[in-house]
Amino acid sequence: MSKKRPNIIIFNPDQWRGDVMGHLGNEAAMTPNLDQLVQEEAVSFSQAYCQNPVCTPSRCSFMTGWYPHVRGHRTMYHMLQKDEPVLLKTLKESGYFVWWGGKNDLVPAEYGYEDYCDIKYNPKEKPLPYWGGNDEWRGEPGSDTYYSFYVGRIAKLNDAEFYYDSDWANVLGAIEQIKNRPDDQPFCLYLPLLYPHPPYGVEEPWFSQIDRGKLPERIKSPEQWEGKASLLKGIYERQNMKTWTEERWDELRATYYGMCARVDHQFGMVMEALKDAGIYDETAVFFFSDHGDFTGDYGLVEKTQNTFEDCLTHVPLIVKPPLGIEINPGVNEALVELIDVSATVENLAGITPSHTHFGRSLLPLISGEVKAQRDSVFCEGGRLAEEDHCKELESLSSQETGLYWPRLSLQIEDGPEHTKAVMCRTKRYKYVRRLYEEDELYDLEADPHELDNRIHDPQMHAILSEMQERVLTFYQETCDVVPHHPNLRGL
Repeated sequence: MSKKRPNIIIFNPDQWRGDVMGHLGNEAAMTPNLDQLVQEEAVSFSQAYCQNPVCTPSRCSFMTGWYPHVRGHRTMYHMLQKDEPVLLKTLKESGYFVWWGGKNDLVPAEYGYEDYCDIKYNPKEKPLPYWGGNDEWRGEPGSDTYYSFYVGRIAKLNDAEFYYDSDWANVLGAIEQIKNRPDDQPFCLYLPLLYPHPPYGVEEPWFSQIDRGKLPERIKSPEQWEGKASLLKGIYERQNMKTWTEERWDELRATYYGMCARVDHQFGMVMEALKDAGIYDETAVFFFSDHGDFTGDYGLVEKTQNTFEDCLTHVPLIVKPPLGIEINPGVNEALVELIDVSATVENLAGITPSHTHFGRSLLPLISGEVKAQRDSVFCEGGRLAEEDHCKELESLSSQETGLYWPRLSLQIEDGPEHTKAVMCRTKRYKYVRRLYEEDELYDLEADPHELDNRIHDPQMHAILSEMQERVLTFYQETCDVVPHHPNLRGL
């Protein structure tokens, strides 16, 4: 490994499904910049999984190397506290210049950002509102579009090249920062973008770029929802999209794909900026999302907090190491978790972590030194019945007029819908333990859409016992972390 510490780019789109990339065989996905990078000088982990299927808990996890249960980061309103480790803070304290341009969903805003970065970017030109800034597209309450999140084509203003929202502002700010980087220290650029998080809307040319005829098959909603989490059926009923035709679903899905295509274009712009500055080879690049999105699968849109379908938990993860690090570019099918990102950054930066965490550096997989480091991955969410402080009552979206009402209204009720749950997934099987509901067990080879819950199948008894044992071991190994600095004992 080179003695010079590499620059770090953490390019982190929000809610990008792991299957929407061209190099993974999705013919409808327009991701030429990512595809070329993987073909020539990066590794795309086709079996990467997040540790929670919503924003804040997932970000708290991959920025610490902790699973959400380690310190109770299981809601959108319980962020990393000042005494807890954060990868950005670690990099800053070790001598990196850290630039942060984009959303938070990580640390409490009331504490500020000084501990975590040198610059929390605020664009000089005020960005336009996200997805056009109005909700005329929603239709009337009770309509089948009111909770659909579907905007469609966003109009650009005055023949502008693009719709200048916060993502464009932050990407352009990152490019400017690359041009004006420090001369005397390595830098980390953290770009947590909003796209392709719904509402589903994007401007031209990306709106029309997606061939609707090449979209993969959508997973249909179950007829009875038997064996599936009750939260899904409740959201399905309250989102009220049962009347949607496949043509309408295709338009929504193509719009989401167009949002991903726009992010790919912005990613390519940042890569070109690194090349123009002459620092591309000495920069490590990480591209990954925090979680996925239903995008019509199961007749649903958006996401949930305690169900673990692959469309929610399977995420893109692409790593380009700096020149000098051995690499076998292309698609790698090893099971990996997002907590492995922080461990890989620390490895590249020569940082020995000062806290126990559970990530594993991806460099041995990237080089081809090993073929696998994990035989299972985990994701978790939900709450105990008595945890009223986890109901997210603070959110205005829990009101019936809010876009998120179909989900949040169920999360704050006293039924089993928001039960605490954990997923254990191997390459072939997925087991979900639910505290207040029936567990789930799927044979993903025979049932890749996760529609046939075989939890009561006698033929699956041995597999069920093995998966349950994996969950027990997982919790025993990760149930707590002991500080690395012991206290002095008094007399």
